Amino acid sequence: MMLANRVKEFRVAADLQQKELASGVGVTRQTVSLIEKGQYNPSLKLCLSICHVLEHTLDEIFYV
Repeated sequence: MMLANRVKEFRVAADLQQKELASGVGVTRQTVSLIEKGQYNPSLKLCLSICHVLEHTLDEIFYV
């Protein structure tokens, strides 16, 4: 089962490209794309890194 998320919504609101978010959390742009599509389950550490860069909580981004 894949994890639903709002990564793309918050990334766009923060005016970040996928490659910028990827660079900020230490993954590839392709990984960010797969996360946004719900086709990749990120580790808790990666989820927390995404939250830090996007300045939103884990609940706001990943518990939809």
